[in-house]
Amino acid sequence: MAPIHWQWTRFEGLTLQALYDVLALRQKVFVLEQGPYLDADGLDQHSWHLLGRDDSGELLLYLRVVDPGLKYDEPSIGRVVIDKSLRGTGLGRVMMAEAMRRCSEAWPGRGNRISAQAHLGRFYGEFGFVPVGEAYLEDNIPHQEMWRQP
Repeated sequence: MAPIHWQWTRFEGLTLQALYDVLALRQKVFVLEQGPYLDADGLDQHSWHLLGRDDSGELLLYLRVVDPGLKYDEPSIGRVVIDKSLRGTGLGRVMMAEAMRRCSEAWPGRGNRISAQAHLGRFYGEFGFVPVGEAYLEDNIPHQEMWRQP
């Protein structure tokens, strides 16, 4: 498997090409695969962005971390996406480990809260996230709020 090159940046640090790549990957997965919904929710401008590219520069993995106080009191990982061709390879776990490391650096001593697709609960559980409350529908997909202690 080729190495992944990570970029961790605020919204203002994204080039126009990087922003285009992010939106294209998110639309490919969240809109075309999972059904229509409004992806541009006004939180990208208040987030850190983790982009994973291959040696050729193609964006294959992405997630964002919304600043505390906007979605939840805690920083919140979301828009976790991996190109369909790479699912099941373990790169999703590599990306989450990278995100956990970056969150610990950006917000030392802070926990993290997410709105996870319910079928991915076990995956997020591997990183210390535990379910909070009841499952709910978000964009017609069952979700579960999950919390990870610092």
